[in-house]
Amino acid sequence: MAKLLIIDDEEVIRYTLKEILEYEDYTADEASNGTEGLDLIMKNDYDVVLCDIKMPGMDGLEVLERAIEKKPDTQFIMISGHGTIETAVEATKKGAYDFLEKPPDLNRLLVTIRNAMDKSTLVTETKRLRRKITKTRKIIGQSPVMEKIQETIDRVAATDARVLITGSNGTGKELVARWIHEKSTRADGPLVEVNCAAIPSELIESELFGHEKGSFTGAYKQRIGKFEQANGGTLFLDEIGDMSLSAQAKVLRALQENKITRIGSDKQISVDVRIISATNKDLLHEIEENRFREDLYHRLSVILIHVPPLRERKEDIPLIAREFLREIADEYGMPNLDIEEGAMQQLMRLEWTGNVRELHNVIERLAILSNGTIKEQDVLDYAVPQRRRKKGNSIFHEFNKFQSFKDHIEKQFILHKLEANNWNISKTAEMLEIQRSHLYNKMEKYGIKRES
Repeated sequence: MAKLLIIDDEEVIRYTLKEILEYEDYTADEASNGTEGLDLIMKNDYDVVLCDIKMPGMDGLEVLERAIEKKPDTQFIMISGHGTIETAVEATKKGAYDFLEKPPDLNRLLVTIRNAMDKSTLVTETKRLRRKITKTRKIIGQSPVMEKIQETIDRVAATDARVLITGSNGTGKELVARWIHEKSTRADGPLVEVNCAAIPSELIESELFGHEKGSFTGAYKQRIGKFEQANGGTLFLDEIGDMSLSAQAKVLRALQENKITRIGSDKQISVDVRIISATNKDLLHEIEENRFREDLYHRLSVILIHVPPLRERKEDIPLIAREFLREIADEYGMPNLDIEEGAMQQLMRLEWTGNVRELHNVIERLAILSNGTIKEQDVLDYAVPQRRRKKGNSIFHEFNKFQSFKDHIEKQFILHKLEANNWNISKTAEMLEIQRSHLYNKMEKYGIKRES
């Protein structure tokens, strides 16, 4: 059922409009002033807002402007008893769908509401289809670190600040970049991706900046580079830590001047591009080793977002696994799949060196090979690759000596408890009922270190 909000300081108007809307099977909330109305908009999702312009305190145009900034898809119909063409034009410029004079004609009001709702539905469907086409998944996770990442995305997306995303392979750096673009004012523009590690160093400059016909051997025709292709949108430089120093110098110049020059040309081309970059390398270490330019690092890292490995947020695994199950069932036309609690516990015990990417592959494998419901034995049989499973799927075949087996089990047990306690040494030692010094000795013996 469609949900509407009526913001008007006149109680009679609110009562009349609500009665009409509820008779037409709409759900309507009321607000007696702009501040109250804006609070309701921030807390709820409304299909259409009917908003008076002339109100004491915060007027309707200010409500419109501030609401659209946070919830751009909300459809506003502005209503005023002192309507002028100038007011209507100003309201439309600020994002209102339409403008009606008081008292509004009933038929026109209902038609305008229906049209506004059609537009709202169309906008939502367009975004859904765009995400489906680009296969942009939701960022899933309720762990504190993932909530912080989503909060950061919401804060920086509306700006043009450059963002550097760090993290291991498979953690979802590209997904973060896509959501920054999709939530930005450049969402209608292109998102152009460049994998700097996959392009030979001698070709990266041509890939980024383009070239003119005949500028070098093999340049049979003019090529438009990624910077030009991303004009008006976002350029995502993935694995930028693998970019050659010569290409880094040209990227730095492009960022400083907002201009690029194709290879073989002396003409400068202006570009309007937002840069998001990502790397699995420690760029500060790369700078020390003279493999990455410090000045470029500072240009790229206005905003830093680190995506942690999956093993550091195992509480998110059930949410991610169930979402993957839903996607895979939908993609393959399978009935809804379920996973037993024992199976989920087994998944949470795995190391996930391949992070979210590995989890998706495992869930896809389990969905195909299991019979409708994923059981604990399915995870034991199919989740771990053959190379990590020896004879009979048993760990006992991996060791010939008792001491080696004992050391292996003790190391895994300590590591599991450290991860469970977020590497709190005191808490872990207390749980294991040993001295902290004893735990430190064990960690040193087995080479147990928290990966940064």
